[in-house]
Amino acid sequence: MKLLLLLILSVIIPLGVHASPSAPNFVVILTDDQSWVGTSLQIDPNDERTRSDYYRTPRIERLAREGMRFTHGYAPAPYCCPTRRSLLIGQTPARHIYQKDQANWTSNYRKQLTLPQMLKQANPDYHTAHFGKWDMRYDDVTPAEMGYDVSDGYTDNSTGGGKGAGGPAAADDPKLIDGITERTGRFMESAQRAGKPFFVQVSHYAVHLDIFYRSETLAETQEWKKGKKHTMPEFAAMTSDVDTGIGMILDRIESLGLSDTTYVFFLSDNGGRNSMPGQEGETLSRNSPLRDGKGSVYEGGVRVPFMVKGPGVQPNVISEVPVTGLDFFPTIAELAGFKAELPAALDGGSLTDVIHHGGKGSVIRSNPFLLFHQAVARTPETALLLGDYKLVKTWNRDRLELFDLSTDLEEANDLSKSHPGKTKELHQLMVDFLNDVGAATEKTGSKSEVYETANPTTASNS
Repeated sequence: MKLLLLLILSVIIPLGVHASPSAPNFVVILTDDQSWVGTSLQIDPNDERTRSDYYRTPRIERLAREGMRFTHGYAPAPYCCPTRRSLLIGQTPARHIYQKDQANWTSNYRKQLTLPQMLKQANPDYHTAHFGKWDMRYDDVTPAEMGYDVSDGYTDNSTGGGKGAGGPAAADDPKLIDGITERTGRFMESAQRAGKPFFVQVSHYAVHLDIFYRSETLAETQEWKKGKKHTMPEFAAMTSDVDTGIGMILDRIESLGLSDTTYVFFLSDNGGRNSMPGQEGETLSRNSPLRDGKGSVYEGGVRVPFMVKGPGVQPNVISEVPVTGLDFFPTIAELAGFKAELPAALDGGSLTDVIHHGGKGSVIRSNPFLLFHQAVARTPETALLLGDYKLVKTWNRDRLELFDLSTDLEEANDLSKSHPGKTKELHQLMVDFLNDVGAATEKTGSKSEVYETANPTTASNS
C-alpha cells in the first residue's frame, strides 16, 4: 500500500503545479516612477528596446527568471497616489479619486473592503504589514485605519527624500531602502516563527525624485557604458540600489524556507518621468519606445514592469495577457481562499488561471476592457484598452485617438478617422462606464459630467 501511495504521489506532484498552499504568504513590491524600460530586464524577448540601455538590475532579472513576467502589465493610474489607493481596494481611480466629489469622496472610500481586511476575513490568522511610501493624500487615512497590523505610519514623498529634498547626493540609507528591507525581513521572520500566514506590501520611495544613492554604487555606474535614452549615472545608481533591496527580500524569503508558500508580486506605481533634471546626452526619449510618460494615459504613463512568482508559477515564463494592479485584490482573495462574495465594485479579475497555466488564458473582469482615467486635479484624460485597440480621449480638446498596439507600440499612428466604427464602439464603452461611476471629465471637478454622445470630433496627434 505504501508503495502504491508513493507511486500515486510521484505522478500527482509533478502535474500539480496548479496547486497552492491553503494559506499562502504574499509580498507585493511596489517601486515608484519606474519606467517599463527602467530596468535591464528585456520585457519582450523579441524587442531589445524593451529594456534600459544603461541601467543594470540583475535582481529584477532574477525575479523574472524565477517567475512570470507580463509584456502587457499596467498600473491602475499614471500617478502614484491613485494607484496606491486602487491597489488597496481593487477599484479604478475613476471611481474614487480626483473626481467631482473630491471634498467628500473619502468617506465612501473608507467604507470599501481593503486587501488586509479581506485577508483577515479569509483567515483571521493573517498578519499584515505595509512598509515604505503610503501617500494617501487629501484625507491622511492611515495604514492602521485601513486594516494593517504593522506599518511605518503615514508617510509620503518627503519621508524618503522626495522631490525638493536636495539630491542628487550620496546617503547612508538612500531612499530608506535598507530600513524598508530590514523591517520587511523581520516581519516575515516574526510571522513565520508564530506560524502565521502574512501579507506585506513593500512600497519603495525609489526611483522617485530626488535622487539619492550609495557613493560606492555611483562609482560603479560611472564606469558603465551610457545609452541613448538613459545616460545619468546618479539615476542608474539609485536604480541599482533599489534592485539590491529587492534581491535582499528574495534572499530572505529563501533563507526562511518560505519560497514554496509565498507569492511575490512586483510592479511600478506608474510609468517613468519624461525628463530627468541633470540628465545629458540622451538622443531618445527616456521611455522609448513608449509614448509619453508619468502623468499621461499613453503607454509610457501606465505600462509598467509587472512580475509574479510563487507556488504553481512556472519559472522564466513570458505572458502576453494584459494585466493590471487592479487584479491583485481578486487574485490574492482567490489564492487565500476567500469564500464570501467579492465587492461588486471591483474592477480587476483574478490572475490565478493565467499564472498557474504558463501565462496562457484570460482574466475575467466585470468589464472586458482596461480603463485609465484622471480629472479634477489633473489634465482630464481617459484611455480604454480592449484587445489590440486603445482609445485615448483628451477631454479639454474633445479629441479621440485610436491605436492598434499590436502593430504600433509607439502610439504614433492615429486610426480614429480610418476606423470610425471601432472608435465609436470604444468611445461608447468609455462614456457609459464613466457615467455609471459618476466620474468627472473637467479639471475644476465641481459640476462636470461626461459627454452623453459617442460622436465627438477627432483631431490629429499634434
